[in-house]
Amino acid sequence: MRRTTQHRILALVALTLLVAGCGDEAGSGTVSPSPTKTDASCTAPPAELGATDTGRTFCLTTGGVVRLALDGTADRPWEPVRVSGGGLEATNSGIVIQPGDAVAAFEAVSAGTAQLSSSRPLCATEPGRVSCKGLQEWTVTVVVTKP
Repeated sequence: MRRTTQHRILALVALTLLVAGCGDEAGSGTVSPSPTKTDASCTAPPAELGATDTGRTFCLTTGGVVRLALDGTADRPWEPVRVSGGGLEATNSGIVIQPGDAVAAFEAVSAGTAQLSSSRPLCATEPGRVSCKGLQEWTVTVVVTKP
């Protein structure tokens, strides 16, 4: 029994070391900083960003447009999309069709890095019912470069 426990401990240590080495290709266990225009992880945005794009980084050249649509509900509405940083300017996004949705569009006007963000309640709020105060966060980074 003691030998089995030692084998399990060795296997756990080996697995931990293996996972720790997966941070980058060199196996140093470090994670690279936010992607820049030369990183492979910085990609062109799809035609329209959605809730599943949270946490991603996209590259855009000046003159390009990034559009997004976050599908919400009347009970769990998305906040209007906020932009921070530089390089993007709000532009005509069209019409919001459903209550609770957040629709936005931004034009790349100068080189810079901007973050787009929004949030919505995790739980629907109904009068007389138990509710939670949690939020679902959505954030995307956009790196704008000159052509």
